Amino acid sequence: MILRLIMNNSIQNSEVLIGDYIKTLRKKHKIKKSEYLPSGNIPVIDQGQDFIAGYINDTERNYDGQLPVIIFGDHTCTLKYVDFPFAVGADGTQLIRPTKDFDIRYLYYALRNLPLEHFGYQRHFKYLKTSKIFCPPMPIQHKIAAVLSTYDDLIENNTRRIKILEDMAQTLYQEWFVHFRFPGHKKVPMVESPLGPIPRGWKVVPASEAMFINPKTSVPRDTIKPFVPMKSATERSMLITEIEARKGNSGAKFKNGDTLFARITPCLENGRTGFVQFLPDDDKVAFGSTEFIVLRSKTLNPYFVYLLAQIRDFRENAIKSMTGSTGRQRVVNECFNDYFLPNPSSDILGQFESIVAPMFRKVQNLSEKNTNLQQTRDLLLPKLISGEIDVSELDIDTDSI
Repeated sequence: MILRLIMNNSIQNSEVLIGDYIKTLRKKHKIKKSEYLPSGNIPVIDQGQDFIAGYINDTERNYDGQLPVIIFGDHTCTLKYVDFPFAVGADGTQLIRPTKDFDIRYLYYALRNLPLEHFGYQRHFKYLKTSKIFCPPMPIQHKIAAVLSTYDDLIENNTRRIKILEDMAQTLYQEWFVHFRFPGHKKVPMVESPLGPIPRGWKVVPASEAMFINPKTSVPRDTIKPFVPMKSATERSMLITEIEARKGNSGAKFKNGDTLFARITPCLENGRTGFVQFLPDDDKVAFGSTEFIVLRSKTLNPYFVYLLAQIRDFRENAIKSMTGSTGRQRVVNECFNDYFLPNPSSDILGQFESIVAPMFRKVQNLSEKNTNLQQTRDLLLPKLISGEIDVSELDIDTDSI
């Protein structure tokens, strides 16, 4: 859809006090963070940065109120628009709907446009209610919401495709290297090993022999390079987002094809593991948080290493090795000497790489498209909300908004 946006400052717009136009909704159930599951039937939405924080399977603990709702993080100031069944997670999660004069989707975008000051881990809902936002006529609200939601719908569609691709790669890994149902497996006899029966020609090795642990990588000190803080490794995904640019070379050092494995609690338990493929070419290097362990293939391939790092028993082996004070425990690198795996034949590894490598590249491409869509949406957002961009003459379908 091509939209002709007319610059005009004459739009009728008035500012109103947010607290006069919203209501908070009752939360019958709140799911404790210790109850979150990595997968399940019901998504849990809380005040964290990730849109979906986890899952539960108990449908009796669903949010049972009106949809859609806006979720505001009382401590984090995050905003989420939720129009599907979900469960409310943890404390500090405010559920909001407008009482009058506001399209809820427009209200969500108007709240996102607020320059709300963050005061650390105190409650911020009181500041939100005393802030003001523009309240244009309802047809204008519908059109603004339609324009901005077009970008969000594209982002959501790409995000779904990313999850499907990641699930496909992990399922393929499980089939080939856990259940040993790789192409031609019926013709390969199973032989006994310390891990039980494995395909003939495969060799049981410790992880530290199959991959390099924190390999030496030269990173120049004085030039500006990509830097990956811990928060940039997303939970339950290979994506590395919000990459910074810094000078220096202290911390983890890596290049394309490396896996970044969180070594500190609770990041490891929460699943922070990233796959590096954002650098422009394979000769470029980057650095990041000292709390990453860099895993690089030695006898496997980069995709196998990343998918192995997502396996529960691999992660539990690392978690069991943690030492240090409560809340700041770290993985001991020697734990990889104690984790054994069947190293597949080079032929099977090559076949696997030829299938999953395009999936990984597509994930990165879709992520980059999402970044561009987000940047364009965020550029339009303040101009649309303030009326600097006049949408009154736009011929746009708002029935589905």
